[in-house]
Amino acid sequence: MRYDAWTALVDQRTPGLLEVDTNKFESSVKELLSELKSSHIAFFHEGGKQLLPQHTLNVTLRSFPSVGGERWFFLDVFEGGPGYVAGIKPGNMLLAVNGTEYVPPTMPPFNVGETYDLRIADAGGENARHVPATVPKRKGTRSRPPIVEPKSLSHAMVAPGIGLVRVTYFPGEMGIGFANALDAVMKSLKESGASRLIIDVRGNIGGGLGLARLASYLCPGQIPIGYSLTPGRLRRGYKREDLPSVPMPSSRIGLLWTLARFTFRDKSLFLLTQGLGPQPFHSKIVLLVNEWTNSAAEMVAGFAAENSLATIVGKKTAGNILGAANFKVGSGYWVRLPVFGWYTSKGECLEGKGVSPHVLVDVDPCQLNVGVDQQMNKAIELLTELENSSRLPASTIG
Repeated sequence: MRYDAWTALVDQRTPGLLEVDTNKFESSVKELLSELKSSHIAFFHEGGKQLLPQHTLNVTLRSFPSVGGERWFFLDVFEGGPGYVAGIKPGNMLLAVNGTEYVPPTMPPFNVGETYDLRIADAGGENARHVPATVPKRKGTRSRPPIVEPKSLSHAMVAPGIGLVRVTYFPGEMGIGFANALDAVMKSLKESGASRLIIDVRGNIGGGLGLARLASYLCPGQIPIGYSLTPGRLRRGYKREDLPSVPMPSSRIGLLWTLARFTFRDKSLFLLTQGLGPQPFHSKIVLLVNEWTNSAAEMVAGFAAENSLATIVGKKTAGNILGAANFKVGSGYWVRLPVFGWYTSKGECLEGKGVSPHVLVDVDPCQLNVGVDQQMNKAIELLTELENSSRLPASTIG
């Protein structure tokens, strides 16, 4: 990326930025940063102003046609989040926020620490009602914006022999706590007889290195998930085979050792799975994705697709797959910027491309609103067919 044109644009707009009110200043800086045309770029106040619904209400929105034109519908509603607690269900239509009507493409912004009057309706527009939703107070740090972190993991048996793991977030920069929680979930599912597995990362907002633990459950051995590349290493030139290979640390001692190795050196490296050994669901996994599947979850999806470790079902992912850090810039403001690129083990950059599903399945808000998840049903159908075909005598298959 060349920055000459962008820095000239900064110089051009700076006098105007210094003369506007706070809200206009923030929106104008965000608009300026959007000219970089990259993911993982943000400008925010540590007080948590004008954030996306997934970072506040723990919901995602999708535009669908409705009577009178396009409307926002709730797509993913994260268990335990403010939207879930308020009673919002997938497929509900959003009519207004605090009396202001929002229609696509204008996304309603939210602040942390505030209560909102949401006017929602059923998918067909019936049963319009007011719903109060309270967004808890949060503060931004270097490792994350001031977001309401969703419950990262949930699980269930959704059919005989079919376990479901839903991952909405990879908490913690190094992911050790997430890894321990995922181990407990997998143990529970296996004890319940799960021989096939659905991993649902729809709406996943990304996160830290816990992605490597999830990827490790997709294969028995220790193989490359992908590699990170810093701008400096990219400019100097590199060979993939010369990058150090590092598995995700499985303990605090391992974490300290890894940090010691890379504290004062370039952090370009191959990230490996951990070699967890054979699992009863290997080769019988479906990964659910949609357009709100972001960042770390896309790394897992790209790894699964490239190595044929799971059938990807749903909609193409967001294509937001850079590594980023937050930098304090004064007056309570932070800017989030990419600090490394991410490539699959074969060298493909998914930034701006996303991961395409093997089986494209869309959802219908009316069906969602009555509890029918077409993407989930397709995953169960595929795994049921796989189980039935494996039980047939070899001479009858095909």
